[in-house]
Amino acid sequence: MLEWKKLGELGAFENIGTDKKIVEGEQLVTLLNYVDVYHHKTINRSIPKMIVSASAKKISSCTIEEGDIFVTPTSETIDDIGHSSIITETIPNAVYSYHIMRYRLFEKNMLLSYYVNYLFDTDNVKKQILKKAQGLTRFGLSKDKFASIEIPVPSITEQTHIVGILDTFTASIENLKQQIAQRRKQYEHYRDQLLDLEGKEGVEMKTLGEICEIKGRIGFRGYTREDQVAQGEGALSLSPGNIINGKMDYSDSTYISWEKYEESPEIMVFEGDVLFCKTGSTVGKVAIANDIPYKATINPQLVVLKDLKIGSKYLYFYLTTPYIQKVVKALAGVGSVPNISQAKLSELKILLPSLSEQSRIVSILDTFEASIANLEHQLEQRE
Repeated sequence: MLEWKKLGELGAFENIGTDKKIVEGEQLVTLLNYVDVYHHKTINRSIPKMIVSASAKKISSCTIEEGDIFVTPTSETIDDIGHSSIITETIPNAVYSYHIMRYRLFEKNMLLSYYVNYLFDTDNVKKQILKKAQGLTRFGLSKDKFASIEIPVPSITEQTHIVGILDTFTASIENLKQQIAQRRKQYEHYRDQLLDLEGKEGVEMKTLGEICEIKGRIGFRGYTREDQVAQGEGALSLSPGNIINGKMDYSDSTYISWEKYEESPEIMVFEGDVLFCKTGSTVGKVAIANDIPYKATINPQLVVLKDLKIGSKYLYFYLTTPYIQKVVKALAGVGSVPNISQAKLSELKILLPSLSEQSRIVSILDTFEASIANLEHQLEQRE
């Protein structure tokens, strides 16, 4: 018969870490005195080691044992509570963040840590966490609340069987992620080589303003929260958040009234238009508008490039090159809110080879993008 037990009956939750004096960053890699740090931002199936400042020596450390599980006890987003990761090796003299909590089983031979780690991803545990979480703007679970979560406890044989199956899926998912990362590197390498056109024969230089119309939302035609409406009651107002890895994503969108949409016909977005982020931390983001599900416009952070005199795909690829991105960020400045004006944007230099060469470049890079998209689809299905 399958038993159900509370996590507190099987192990103890501890929150003994603090990282208030810890400074993170790659610039600290050369320090000789360091400890291993596990931080809430790295909660996933494998937690990397991080280098910290010498001031961390003032913080009491502990030994992290193989099989220890770290969970996220607090977050501004309630769904993020309960994310877990398991430690796969014993590490002495370690410090972990006060933003995460350690769970250690009393008897590791009674319940596999790996089995419990997978349980934190199940609907059963997530529902219990949602029910027990408290807070208004930041949500959290205390040690006692975590300890009261009930889990199914099959035999060690069955736990081992379950973990074996899920480990196989996890390994497959990690393999696909590595393939995607490698394919992206290949894509970026060939993109940068193919579009390194300076000084090559037959290449023409034009400004962005010469090859398209650059349209942005005029200030006095901005909108407020009062102009926002529910889905189905108005037009899409696209933002930098709708651009993910150079592709359009409409899953989390804002909608504005039809009156506001029709007020600015020059920034209505149609298939094949190129969207470019000109303001904020994501300045330089670019994507081609495609598969638009509704009538759409843009918010003040974007401009839309229209009436293109060259192929939209070639322009998209060119605008994503490191050189152009570096120029854009330099023109946007380093203030609290980076911003590049439409006038400055129109002066960007675009190198144009012959139409046949543009087509060849686009064809090669499209092949890489299709390969990446196929791997991402496989990853989505596997997950």
